[in-house]
Amino acid sequence: MLQVPLEISFHNIPSSEPAEREIRARVAELERLYERLISCRVRIDQRAKDLTGAIPPVVRIELGIPGRADIVVSHEPERLLRKYQHPDLHKAINEAFRIAERRLVELKEERVDRKKAAAAHDAQSQSLGQIAELHPERDFGFLMTKEGGLLYFHRNAVLSGDFDDLKRGDEVHYNEDVGDTGPIATKVRVKGKE
Repeated sequence: MLQVPLEISFHNIPSSEPAEREIRARVAELERLYERLISCRVRIDQRAKDLTGAIPPVVRIELGIPGRADIVVSHEPERLLRKYQHPDLHKAINEAFRIAERRLVELKEERVDRKKAAAAHDAQSQSLGQIAELHPERDFGFLMTKEGGLLYFHRNAVLSGDFDDLKRGDEVHYNEDVGDTGPIATKVRVKGKE
């Protein structure tokens, strides 16, 4: 859901209730497509008119996404004139939102690719060890590294498998980090349950 209310403005063209309804419906579709959308501004601008009134308005959409610059979609009337024999406001809105949807799909795919790359990097940086000691009553344990050292881990560090089902000797993948008192194991995953 948008954190900032939807803004719709008309310039050099009278406002249209059907156009506003269509825009609100299309923005709702964008929100379903990309759940992180925080703002949307739509500006409809009639920049020029020819003698027949056939030059369509420009629809500009600005989409606010956290952590990045706004996505701005705007088409020029010439594109609609080439694509449609009789371009109108409805076709201009449709074309602009079609482009916005494509841009959001691309952004969503980029996010998924980045998450997969981060997960692959995590998997590559994980080490293999085995459970050396468990203290379930105090929610922690120690695992033995392949070098023979002991690393503390907390119940909350176990990402796959169940802390209560761990046994001494179970093999686990883990990341090594530095805690308040020294090295610790994080992102502990029971081997075979990743």
